[in-house]
Amino acid sequence: MIEIISGEKGKGKTKELLAKVNGSVATASGNIVYLDKSQKHMYELNNKVRLINVMDYPVENCDEFLGFLSGIISQDHDLEEMYLDSFLTIAAIHNDADMTHAIEKLDVISEKYNVKFILSVSKNEAELPECAKAKIVISL
Repeated sequence: MIEIISGEKGKGKTKELLAKVNGSVATASGNIVYLDKSQKHMYELNNKVRLINVMDYPVENCDEFLGFLSGIISQDHDLEEMYLDSFLTIAAIHNDADMTHAIEKLDVISEKYNVKFILSVSKNEAELPECAKAKIVISL
């Protein structure tokens, strides 16, 4: 399952994402991972959540990012949820084709490995490809 929090930069998507991840810690039976473009939110996250700064790794395009995610999933069989802040940046997505490709692949990964993905996307709902619009849970 994929959930998307969308909205322009500065609208409060990260705040919503942090509230969601910290709220899910109490009910999650498995592990939770939070991927971001920096360590900035380390102290806002519950200590049970694993923070990964994607920029520390040589991820240069969307397919490399999907491989990076697959590597994380392969190492943690108890992984339940992955929160992806600044999704377009960390996944190296530059156009709608990349985004559609990433969403389709994340759907397959989510279904196969039973991992829920929650993404923050810095675009208005109207600017998103059709495959992403149906997955929006919060539009700011």
